[in-house]
Amino acid sequence: MKVLVYGAGVLGSYLAHVLIRGGNDVSVMARGARADEFERDGIVLRHYFQRKTTVDPVRVIRTLEKDELYDLIFVVMKYTDFRAVLPILAGNLSRNLVLVGNNAEAREMQTELIEQSETEKNIAFGFQLSGGRREPSRTVIIRSRGQMVLGGLDGPISFQAELRQAFAKTKYKITTHENMDAWLKSHIVPILMLNYLPQIHDGQMNKVARDGKLIHHAVTAMGEGFHVLETLGYPLTPAVQASVIRKHRRLVQGFLKIYHLLPVSRMIDGNFAEIEALAEKFHEWSAQAKVNTPHWDELNSKLRLKKAGE
Repeated sequence: MKVLVYGAGVLGSYLAHVLIRGGNDVSVMARGARADEFERDGIVLRHYFQRKTTVDPVRVIRTLEKDELYDLIFVVMKYTDFRAVLPILAGNLSRNLVLVGNNAEAREMQTELIEQSETEKNIAFGFQLSGGRREPSRTVIIRSRGQMVLGGLDGPISFQAELRQAFAKTKYKITTHENMDAWLKSHIVPILMLNYLPQIHDGQMNKVARDGKLIHHAVTAMGEGFHVLETLGYPLTPAVQASVIRKHRRLVQGFLKIYHLLPVSRMIDGNFAEIEALAEKFHEWSAQAKVNTPHWDELNSKLRLKKAGE
Protein backbone atom coordinates (compact mmCIF):
# COMPACT_ATOMS: atom_id res chain seq x y z
CA MET A 1 0.00 0.00 0.00
CA LYS A 2 1.18 3.52 -0.78
CA VAL A 3 0.68 5.45 2.46
CA LEU A 4 1.37 9.01 3.57
CA VAL A 5 1.72 9.94 7.22
CA TYR A 6 1.05 13.68 7.27
CA GLY A 7 2.75 14.86 10.45
CA ALA A 8 6.14 14.04 11.94
CA GLY A 9 5.54 14.42 15.67
CA VAL A 10 5.70 11.68 18.29
CA LEU A 11 2.61 9.77 17.20
CA GLY A 12 3.09 10.34 13.48
CA SER A 13 6.63 8.96 13.76
CA TYR A 14 5.40 5.87 15.57
CA LEU A 15 2.60 5.23 13.08
CA ALA A 16 5.04 5.58 10.18
CA HIS A 17 7.33 3.05 11.90
CA VAL A 18 4.45 0.57 12.27
CA LEU A 19 3.39 0.93 8.63
CA ILE A 20 6.96 0.63 7.32
CA ARG A 21 7.53 -2.55 9.35
CA GLY A 22 4.25 -3.81 7.88
CA GLY A 23 5.71 -3.71 4.37
CA ASN A 24 3.96 -0.59 3.09
CA ASP A 25 5.44 2.08 0.82
CA VAL A 26 5.44 4.89 3.39
CA SER A 27 6.16 8.60 3.01
CA VAL A 28 6.18 11.15 5.82
CA MET A 29 5.19 14.78 5.40
CA ALA A 30 7.66 16.91 7.36
CA ARG A 31 9.34 20.29 7.15
CA GLY A 32 12.43 22.13 8.35
CA ALA A 33 14.81 20.50 10.79
CA ARG A 34 12.48 17.53 11.31
CA ALA A 35 12.53 16.72 7.60
CA ASP A 36 16.32 17.06 7.54
CA GLU A 37 16.58 14.72 10.53
CA PHE A 38 14.43 12.04 8.90
CA GLU A 39 16.32 12.27 5.62
CA ARG A 40 19.67 11.98 7.42
CA ASP A 41 18.93 9.47 10.21
CA GLY A 42 15.56 7.89 9.41
CA ILE A 43 12.88 7.52 12.06
CA VAL A 44 14.69 6.81 15.33
CA LEU A 45 12.37 5.55 18.06
CA ARG A 46 13.18 4.61 21.62
CA HIS A 47 10.44 2.21 22.78
CA TYR A 48 10.27 3.03 26.49
CA PHE A 49 8.65 -0.09 27.93
CA GLN A 50 10.21 -2.47 25.40
CA ARG A 51 13.70 -1.06 26.09
CA LYS A 52 14.76 -1.08 22.47
CA THR A 53 15.60 1.43 19.74
CA THR A 54 14.47 1.08 16.14
CA VAL A 55 15.64 2.93 13.03
CA ASP A 56 13.55 3.06 9.85
CA PRO A 57 14.64 4.78 6.62
CA VAL A 58 11.70 6.74 5.19
CA ARG A 59 10.84 8.84 2.18
CA VAL A 60 10.21 12.45 3.19
CA ILE A 61 8.05 14.96 1.33
CA ARG A 62 7.88 18.65 2.22
CA THR A 63 4.73 19.53 0.25
CA LEU A 64 1.70 17.50 -0.76
CA GLU A 65 1.16 18.02 -4.49
CA LYS A 66 -2.32 17.87 -5.95
CA ASP A 67 -1.70 14.89 -8.25
CA GLU A 68 0.38 12.74 -5.87
CA LEU A 69 -1.89 9.80 -5.12
CA TYR A 70 -1.85 7.65 -1.98
CA ASP A 71 -4.00 4.67 -1.06
CA LEU A 72 -4.25 6.05 2.47
CA ILE A 73 -3.35 9.34 4.12
CA PHE A 74 -3.08 9.46 7.91
CA VAL A 75 -3.10 13.04 9.20
CA VAL A 76 -1.49 12.82 12.64
CA MET A 77 -1.32 16.15 14.43
CA LYS A 78 -2.62 18.33 17.22
CA TYR A 79 -6.21 19.54 17.23
CA THR A 80 -5.03 23.13 16.75
CA ASP A 81 -3.17 22.20 13.55
CA PHE A 82 -5.89 20.33 11.65
CA ARG A 83 -7.63 23.40 10.24
CA ALA A 84 -4.52 24.66 8.46
CA VAL A 85 -4.10 21.45 6.45
CA LEU A 86 -7.73 20.87 5.43
CA PRO A 87 -7.42 22.94 2.20
CA ILE A 88 -4.23 21.04 1.28
CA LEU A 89 -5.94 17.69 1.81
CA ALA A 90 -9.00 18.85 -0.09
CA GLY A 91 -6.80 19.86 -3.03
CA ASN A 92 -5.04 16.51 -3.24
CA LEU A 93 -6.61 13.75 -5.36
CA SER A 94 -6.18 10.97 -2.76
CA ARG A 95 -9.55 9.77 -1.52
CA ASN A 96 -9.03 7.87 1.75
CA LEU A 97 -8.18 10.10 4.72
CA VAL A 98 -7.86 9.37 8.44
CA LEU A 99 -7.57 12.33 10.83
CA VAL A 100 -5.77 11.04 13.92
CA GLY A 101 -5.69 12.87 17.24
CA ASN A 102 -7.80 14.85 19.70
CA ASN A 103 -10.70 16.40 17.83
CA ALA A 104 -13.61 18.42 19.17
CA GLU A 105 -14.93 19.27 15.70
CA ALA A 106 -14.88 16.05 13.72
CA ARG A 107 -18.24 16.69 12.06
CA GLU A 108 -17.32 20.24 11.04
CA MET A 109 -13.95 19.16 9.63
CA GLN A 110 -15.50 16.35 7.63
CA THR A 111 -18.02 18.77 6.14
CA GLU A 112 -15.28 21.25 5.19
CA LEU A 113 -13.21 18.57 3.49
CA ILE A 114 -16.14 17.27 1.48
CA GLU A 115 -17.30 20.74 0.43
CA GLN A 116 -13.82 21.93 -0.58
CA SER A 117 -12.70 18.80 -2.43
CA GLU A 118 -12.92 18.43 -6.18
CA THR A 119 -12.95 14.64 -5.83
CA GLU A 120 -14.92 12.37 -3.51
CA LYS A 121 -13.34 11.96 -0.07
CA ASN A 122 -13.74 9.02 2.27
CA ILE A 123 -13.02 10.26 5.78
CA ALA A 124 -12.44 8.48 9.08
CA PHE A 125 -11.19 9.64 12.47
CA GLY A 126 -8.77 7.89 14.78
CA PHE A 127 -6.93 8.13 18.08
CA GLN A 128 -3.70 6.33 18.95
CA LEU A 129 -3.51 4.93 22.47
CA SER A 130 0.11 5.88 23.00
CA GLY A 131 2.24 8.88 23.89
CA GLY A 132 5.80 10.05 24.31
CA ARG A 133 8.09 12.98 23.70
CA ARG A 134 10.71 14.28 21.33
CA GLU A 135 14.35 14.22 22.38
CA PRO A 136 17.50 15.29 20.52
CA SER A 137 18.09 12.80 17.67
CA ARG A 138 15.26 10.46 18.70
CA THR A 139 11.63 10.11 19.74
CA VAL A 140 10.63 8.26 22.92
CA ILE A 141 7.37 6.33 22.47
CA ILE A 142 5.21 5.12 25.36
CA ARG A 143 3.05 2.22 24.26
CA SER A 144 2.05 -1.33 24.98
CA ARG A 145 1.21 -3.31 21.86
CA GLY A 146 0.27 -0.28 19.79
CA GLN A 147 -3.38 0.49 19.11
CA MET A 148 -5.68 2.91 17.33
CA VAL A 149 -9.40 3.47 17.89
CA LEU A 150 -10.84 4.20 14.47
CA GLY A 151 -14.28 5.00 13.09
CA GLY A 152 -16.46 7.08 10.84
CA LEU A 153 -19.24 9.54 11.58
CA ASP A 154 -21.90 8.15 9.26
CA GLY A 155 -21.76 4.41 9.49
CA PRO A 156 -18.98 1.91 8.73
CA ILE A 157 -15.73 3.12 7.17
CA SER A 158 -15.96 2.70 3.40
CA PHE A 159 -12.25 1.87 2.96
CA GLN A 160 -11.90 -0.87 5.56
CA ALA A 161 -10.29 -3.20 3.01
CA GLU A 162 -7.42 -0.75 2.47
CA LEU A 163 -6.96 -0.30 6.21
CA ARG A 164 -6.89 -4.06 6.81
CA GLN A 165 -4.30 -4.49 4.08
CA ALA A 166 -2.10 -1.69 5.45
CA PHE A 167 -1.98 -3.23 8.94
CA ALA A 168 -2.20 -6.92 7.96
CA LYS A 169 1.48 -7.66 8.60
CA THR A 170 1.80 -5.59 11.77
CA LYS A 171 1.17 -6.34 15.44
CA TYR A 172 -0.72 -3.06 15.72
CA LYS A 173 -4.33 -3.36 16.87
CA ILE A 174 -7.17 -1.51 15.17
CA THR A 175 -10.38 -1.16 17.18
CA THR A 176 -13.33 0.21 15.20
CA HIS A 177 -16.08 2.31 16.74
CA GLU A 178 -19.46 3.12 15.22
CA ASN A 179 -19.78 6.63 16.71
CA MET A 180 -16.31 8.13 16.59
CA ASP A 181 -17.53 11.68 17.18
CA ALA A 182 -19.00 10.65 20.54
CA TRP A 183 -15.84 8.69 21.38
CA LEU A 184 -13.62 11.70 20.70
CA LYS A 185 -15.83 14.05 22.71
CA SER A 186 -15.97 11.60 25.64
CA HIS A 187 -12.19 11.26 25.52
CA ILE A 188 -11.68 15.02 25.80
CA VAL A 189 -13.01 14.99 29.38
CA PRO A 190 -10.21 12.88 30.95
CA ILE A 191 -7.61 14.29 28.54
CA LEU A 192 -8.25 17.83 29.78
CA MET A 193 -8.12 16.89 33.45
CA LEU A 194 -4.96 14.80 33.05
CA ASN A 195 -3.28 17.77 31.39
CA TYR A 196 -4.59 20.34 33.86
CA LEU A 197 -2.96 18.62 36.86
CA PRO A 198 0.73 18.80 35.81
CA GLN A 199 0.34 22.26 34.29
CA ILE A 200 -1.08 23.65 37.52
CA HIS A 201 2.05 22.34 39.31
CA ASP A 202 4.54 23.36 36.59
CA GLY A 203 5.13 19.78 35.48
CA GLN A 204 6.28 18.66 38.93
CA MET A 205 4.61 15.27 39.15
CA ASN A 206 5.54 14.65 42.78
CA LYS A 207 3.60 17.78 43.75
CA VAL A 208 0.59 16.55 41.78
CA ALA A 209 0.72 13.18 43.55
CA ARG A 210 0.80 14.88 46.97
CA ASP A 211 -2.04 17.30 46.19
CA GLY A 212 -4.98 15.13 47.19
CA LYS A 213 -7.43 18.03 47.06
CA LEU A 214 -6.47 18.85 43.47
CA ILE A 215 -6.82 15.23 42.37
CA HIS A 216 -10.21 15.00 44.11
CA HIS A 217 -11.36 18.10 42.21
CA ALA A 218 -10.14 16.62 38.93
CA VAL A 219 -12.01 13.32 39.36
CA THR A 220 -15.20 15.15 40.40
CA ALA A 221 -14.76 17.53 37.45
CA MET A 222 -14.63 14.57 35.05
CA GLY A 223 -18.04 13.49 36.30
CA GLU A 224 -19.32 17.01 35.63
CA GLY A 225 -17.83 16.87 32.13
CA PHE A 226 -19.60 13.63 31.33
CA HIS A 227 -22.87 15.17 32.54
CA VAL A 228 -22.42 18.04 30.06
CA LEU A 229 -22.02 15.60 27.15
CA GLU A 230 -25.03 13.54 28.26
CA THR A 231 -27.15 16.69 28.47
CA LEU A 232 -26.22 17.53 24.87
CA GLY A 233 -27.27 14.05 23.76
CA TYR A 234 -23.84 12.49 23.21
CA PRO A 235 -23.54 8.87 24.34
CA LEU A 236 -20.61 8.33 26.71
CA THR A 237 -18.24 5.93 25.04
CA PRO A 238 -16.62 3.75 26.07
CA ALA A 239 -19.33 3.59 28.71
CA VAL A 240 -17.10 1.74 31.18
CA GLN A 241 -14.70 4.72 31.32
CA ALA A 242 -17.36 7.11 32.60
CA SER A 243 -18.85 4.45 34.87
CA VAL A 244 -15.56 3.74 36.64
CA ILE A 245 -14.74 7.44 37.09
CA ARG A 246 -18.20 8.16 38.50
CA LYS A 247 -18.71 5.11 40.70
CA HIS A 248 -15.17 4.49 41.95
CA ARG A 249 -13.80 7.96 42.61
CA ARG A 250 -11.46 6.93 45.41
CA LEU A 251 -9.99 4.18 43.27
CA VAL A 252 -9.44 6.61 40.40
CA GLN A 253 -7.89 9.16 42.78
CA GLY A 254 -5.52 6.48 44.07
CA PHE A 255 -4.56 5.53 40.53
CA LEU A 256 -3.82 9.16 39.64
CA LYS A 257 -1.62 9.56 42.71
CA ILE A 258 0.39 6.44 41.84
CA TYR A 259 0.61 7.40 38.15
CA HIS A 260 2.10 10.81 38.91
CA LEU A 261 4.76 9.17 41.08
CA LEU A 262 5.94 6.92 38.24
CA PRO A 263 8.82 7.97 35.96
CA VAL A 264 6.64 7.30 32.90
CA SER A 265 4.40 10.26 33.81
CA ARG A 266 7.33 12.57 33.07
CA MET A 267 7.88 11.07 29.63
CA ILE A 268 4.67 12.29 28.02
CA ASP A 269 4.66 15.79 26.60
CA GLY A 270 1.55 17.95 26.78
CA ASN A 271 0.80 20.91 24.55
CA PHE A 272 -0.82 23.87 26.26
CA ALA A 273 -2.12 25.45 23.05
CA GLU A 274 -4.01 22.27 22.18
CA ILE A 275 -5.35 21.85 25.72
CA GLU A 276 -6.44 25.49 25.80
CA ALA A 277 -8.32 25.09 22.51
CA LEU A 278 -10.04 21.92 23.72
CA ALA A 279 -10.96 23.66 26.97
CA GLU A 280 -12.51 26.55 25.04
CA LYS A 281 -14.60 24.10 23.06
CA PHE A 282 -15.73 22.34 26.22
CA HIS A 283 -16.70 25.72 27.70
CA GLU A 284 -18.98 26.23 24.68
CA TRP A 285 -20.59 22.83 25.27
CA SER A 286 -21.08 23.59 28.97
CA ALA A 287 -22.76 26.93 28.20
CA GLN A 288 -24.97 25.27 25.62
CA ALA A 289 -25.98 22.50 28.04
CA LYS A 290 -26.61 25.02 30.88
CA VAL A 291 -25.04 22.59 33.33
CA ASN A 292 -23.25 23.73 36.48
CA THR A 293 -19.63 22.54 36.61
CA PRO A 294 -18.15 24.10 39.79
CA HIS A 295 -15.16 21.74 40.14
CA TRP A 296 -14.34 22.00 36.45
CA ASP A 297 -14.59 25.79 36.59
CA GLU A 298 -12.34 25.99 39.64
CA LEU A 299 -9.59 23.95 37.99
CA ASN A 300 -9.92 25.96 34.80
CA SER A 301 -9.55 29.18 36.84
CA LYS A 302 -6.47 27.82 38.62
CA LEU A 303 -4.85 27.04 35.29
CA ARG A 304 -5.65 30.42 33.79
CA LEU A 305 -4.32 32.24 36.85
CA LYS A 306 -1.17 30.11 36.67
CA LYS A 307 -0.58 30.97 33.03
CA ALA A 308 -1.41 34.65 33.56
CA GLY A 309 1.25 34.87 36.27
CA GLU A 310 4.02 33.39 34.13
